[in-house]
Amino acid sequence: MAIEAVQTYGRKKTATAVAYCKKGSGLIKLNGSPLELVQPEILKLKVYEPILILGADKFAGVDIRIRASGGGSTAQIYAIRQALAKAIVAYYQKYVDEASKRELKATLVAYDRTLLVADPRRMEPKKFGGQGARARYQKSYR
Repeated sequence: MAIEAVQTYGRKKTATAVAYCKKGSGLIKLNGSPLELVQPEILKLKVYEPILILGADKFAGVDIRIRASGGGSTAQIYAIRQALAKAIVAYYQKYVDEASKRELKATLVAYDRTLLVADPRRMEPKKFGGQGARARYQKSYR
């Protein structure tokens, strides 16, 4: 029989996290190391949000491996949590049943929509005649 697995991704700014979710024993790894070792420490709770909202029992039957790359540390954290939430929803849709998937989705969206829907905002490119995208150099009249 084929392996029961789904692959999803999460994005924030230029950071991307790919989550590979398969049937297992509740193991969650991030870039090969356990999820407890997430840096920065302050944002650790952000990564755990999908697990805390849905309950650890939902994640008990699956193994999730996450690869994160690009962007800064904060953007990566947000990409990771999105990939994690999308992975469990996709797994439930494909291998469990539609009703429980709908329930999971409703719970996550009620808490925070960015757990399932990517934030489309990107950095605006810098233009000439100024320091940034919108700021202009000062102008002197005398």
